[in-house]
Amino acid sequence: MDFFNQTGKMAIGSRLRMLTDKITNDAELIYGMYGVDIRPKWFSVFFVLSRGGAKTITAIAREIGHSHPSVSNIVKEMGARGLVKETRDKSDGRRNMVTLSSKGKKMAGIMAECYPDVESAVEQIARQARNDLWRAIEEWEDLLSEKTLFERVKEAKKEREGKDIAIIPYEPRYQSAFKALNEEWITAYWEMEEPDHKALDHPQEYILDKGGHIFIALYRDEPVGVCALCKKDDPEHEYELAKLAVSPGVQGKGIGVLLCRTVIGKAKELGCKKIFLESNTLLRPAIRLYRKLGFKEIPKSHPAYERVDIQMELVID
Repeated sequence: MDFFNQTGKMAIGSRLRMLTDKITNDAELIYGMYGVDIRPKWFSVFFVLSRGGAKTITAIAREIGHSHPSVSNIVKEMGARGLVKETRDKSDGRRNMVTLSSKGKKMAGIMAECYPDVESAVEQIARQARNDLWRAIEEWEDLLSEKTLFERVKEAKKEREGKDIAIIPYEPRYQSAFKALNEEWITAYWEMEEPDHKALDHPQEYILDKGGHIFIALYRDEPVGVCALCKKDDPEHEYELAKLAVSPGVQGKGIGVLLCRTVIGKAKELGCKKIFLESNTLLRPAIRLYRKLGFKEIPKSHPAYERVDIQMELVID
C-alpha cells in the first residue's frame, strides 16, 4: 500500500489495526456462518470459561493478559446475552465467580466445531506466507515486555538529540549565559546571595583563577546548560560540583547528566578523591540526578548558602 510505503515503520500501529480490523470483520462472518451469537472481542474470555470451571474476573484477566476493567465489561456484555452467570464465591463472599450459562455451554459445543476449520485456514495462510507471523508476534510480545515501544522511542529521541549536544570548556563569551541560566533557577525559589553574585558576575576571578573549571552545554550551538568544578580550601573535599543549570526548554535531553559526568571526569583527571556539592531538596530532579551518579548525603556543615538544606559527596574510585 502506497501510504505505508510513505510512512514506513512509523505507522506500525495503524497497519496492525487495519489487519486486526480485517480479521475481526471476518471473525464476525465466521461466527455467523456457524450460528454463533458472539462478538470477536469476547472470544478470549469465552474460551477460558469454556475450558475450565468458575473463575474470578481477576483470574480471567491474569490468564488472558487483559486489564480487570476490560474483562469486567466483557463479562457484563456476555451476561446481557445470557452467555455467563455470576455467583458468590462460597469460600469468600466478597468475590464473584463467573461461569458459562447453559446457553453459553451450548454455544461452546458449536464453537468446538469451528476451531479446527479456523486453525486449518490460518495454517494455510502461514504456509503461503514467506514469514511466520505467529512466531513473529510472539517474539515482538517478548521484546515489548522487556522494553516498551514508548521506552525505545524515548531512547531513540535522546540519542538523536544527543548528536546536537556538545560539552565544551568555558569561554568568556559565555559569561552572560552562565549567569542567566543560574539566575533563572535560583530566583524561581530564592533570592540571589552574595556568593552567587561573585561567582556568576566574575567567574574568571572566583572560579577559574582559583583552579576551578566551568563547562558549557551547547544544543545546536546555543548555550543551554552550565556546570562548574570549583577548587576548595578543604583537604577532605578538594573540589565542589556547583552552579549546575539547564534551560527548562531543553530539560529531559540528558544535558544535566552529560555536564555532571564531564565535571566528574575532570575531577578524576585532576586526581580528586571526593567531590562535594550543596543543594536543596526542593530541587527533586537535581537530587535524583546526583543520587543516580553516586552522590551520598552527608551531615550538613557550614553551608555556603542560606538555601542549602542538603550536602552530598561522591567518592571517586
